[in-house]
Amino acid sequence: MKNISKTIAGYLLQIKAIKLQPANPFTWASGWKSPIYCDNRKTLSFPEVRTYICDSFTDVVKTYYPDVEVIAGVATGAIAHGALVAQKMDLPFIYVRSEAKSHGLGNQIEGYFEKGQKVVVIEDLISTGGTSLSAVRALRDAGCNVLGMVAIFTYGFKKADEGFSVEKCELHTLSDYNTLIDCALESGYVSLSDIETLKEWRVDPSKWGV
Repeated sequence: MKNISKTIAGYLLQIKAIKLQPANPFTWASGWKSPIYCDNRKTLSFPEVRTYICDSFTDVVKTYYPDVEVIAGVATGAIAHGALVAQKMDLPFIYVRSEAKSHGLGNQIEGYFEKGQKVVVIEDLISTGGTSLSAVRALRDAGCNVLGMVAIFTYGFKKADEGFSVEKCELHTLSDYNTLIDCALESGYVSLSDIETLKEWRVDPSKWGV
C-alpha cells in the first residue's frame, strides 16, 4: 500500500487536483477553514489516473472484502469511481445520495439491491467523515450489510477516525495527507513556508483561520 499511496499522491499533484490558498482559505461543507483543497473529481478526466485508482480500489476490495456482493458509491464524487470498480469486478452498483429526493420515488439509495447483501462503499475523499458515514448509515438502515469503505484520500483527522470507530465501519484509503505533503515537498510543488502553514493547520483544523 505504501507504493500505491505515493503513486496516487504524485498523480494528484501532477494533475493539480491539490490547490493551496493560505491567504484565501477554502471553506468546507463542515464549516472548517482550510489552506488546502483536494479535488479528486479531476482524476476522472485523466485515463491513466482513473485506471490506476480503479485497479487499486479493486485490489483492496478483493483483498479485504472477497465476499462483497454490491459496490456502492457516495454521491456525487464517488459515483463514477464506484461504477468503474463495479464494472471491473462484474458486480451490481448502487449509489447513495446525501438525502432522500423530495420528488419522484423519494429514494436516497439509487439502484437495485436486496436486504442482507454485502456492500463495500467507495468514497473519493475523507475529511471529517460526516457525509461518508451518513451514507453508511443509510445503507444499513435499508438492510444492507456494509463490510467497509475504501476511499482515494484521507486527511487523517481524529474526528473522522473516531466517527468510523463509533459506527464500527472499517476504512481503507489509497493515499493520505502525510504522504501527499511529503511528495509535494520532494517535487517542489510547495515551499517550506507552505509546509509550515499546512502543518499548523493540521494541528487543529477546526480552529484554524477562525
